[in-house]
Amino acid sequence: MNNIEIEEKIARQREYFSQNRPNVETRIKMLKLLYKNIKLNTDKICNALKLDLNKSNTEAYMSEIGIVLDEITYMIKHIKQFASKQKESTPLSNFPAKSYTMPCAYGVVLIISPWNYPFMLAIEPLVDAISAGNTAIIKPSEYSPNTSAVIQELISSTFEKGYVDVVLGGVEECTYLLDQEFDYIFFTGSTRVGKIVMQKAAEHFTPVTLEMGGKSPCIVDESANLKLTAKRIVFGKFLNAGQTCVAPDYLYCDEKIKDKLLYEIEKQIVLQYSVDPIDNDEYPRIINEKQYNRLVKLIDKNFTLFGGKYNDDKLKIEPTIMNADFNSEIMQNEIFGPILPILTFKNIDEAINSINKHNKPLALYIFSNNKTTQEKVINSCDFGGGCINDTIMHIANHSLPFGGIKQSGIGSYHGKHGFDTFTHYKSIVHKANWLDLPLRYQPFNKLKEKLIKLFLK
Repeated sequence: MNNIEIEEKIARQREYFSQNRPNVETRIKMLKLLYKNIKLNTDKICNALKLDLNKSNTEAYMSEIGIVLDEITYMIKHIKQFASKQKESTPLSNFPAKSYTMPCAYGVVLIISPWNYPFMLAIEPLVDAISAGNTAIIKPSEYSPNTSAVIQELISSTFEKGYVDVVLGGVEECTYLLDQEFDYIFFTGSTRVGKIVMQKAAEHFTPVTLEMGGKSPCIVDESANLKLTAKRIVFGKFLNAGQTCVAPDYLYCDEKIKDKLLYEIEKQIVLQYSVDPIDNDEYPRIINEKQYNRLVKLIDKNFTLFGGKYNDDKLKIEPTIMNADFNSEIMQNEIFGPILPILTFKNIDEAINSINKHNKPLALYIFSNNKTTQEKVINSCDFGGGCINDTIMHIANHSLPFGGIKQSGIGSYHGKHGFDTFTHYKSIVHKANWLDLPLRYQPFNKLKEKLIKLFLK
């Protein structure tokens, strides 16, 4: 798409928002239509995800389509409540008056989505944005072209031009979009690109939400139920072949249980993905050769404890477990693939101190049946969100905000928190005319000063 077409889309969006600010009834109507069209196109979406990432229909629905439908259902149910004015208390110094906050849309929103969950991470923020009354332009990833094409088709068949639009293309189109002025930018992707988005947004004082990633630790202490722990770690780490921003990036376990835990993890990999995951048609592939080659270089046969096989033709890497420490090459950046380094600690204080020496992760997981240890880890480490005795599942709760902290993200969304992200709350004081207290007006005197101090203390 050329620059003139991009400018025309943005101009059309501004005109649409100016002339047709979507009211609550319109938003609900469009959410219902989006829900209907997603259901009608489920097979097409699944086929696109199969082509891009080799996701099975079950995984595609569970981790992408179903999550979006659930968010739409939630918003339809709650949008009237979220969009209503909220009465606030009024101090006596403002008597007689009433106060309230009024939710208002920002305006024209840019949503930049990644390739790892190309449908869900484009459409779920869109659901929140239009629920809050915005118009939106989606820039899906060029690395998942089949899903991007389906998204464009879905959007064009659901929304009129100017309400929601799609811009296809690569770095050039994305860069040009970021040079334009938007009222809000929502980005999901790498920390490196997140810095660029933030710099570009600052030129226009545009608020942003940045959903990024990081090296999310998975702590296991000696009190954990190792069989169940292994089952849940394997699910969270190797879902989408490890290409998940909240996947456990590394396993950090008590040295006393390492061998037992490793044994249970190996069993679970075979149970969940078969003896030969590369030939398992339901095991996803790496998105492209660039990412595949990057991951293959991280596999060191000298430190591999389990797995380690890969297939250049299929772009598949089997679930792999490796010995590591914090100085290992694999521990220098987020892995974002099906390789799980395992590190050990002597006591939980050592683990906490080591984690806190590094960047703040998007997620943290602690497997322990010791309540004191659970609380100590949760209270002592900084991270976006996480689970006790599970992985990933915190993102499936509408009541919980999903987002990072510092290097792993800015802002959050999902459910009410998603509505709030795309909403500016106007603060209103509605003053009555039947009485006007003279305290604030000059000339001042001792009595006024005394009364002001009485009110304001």
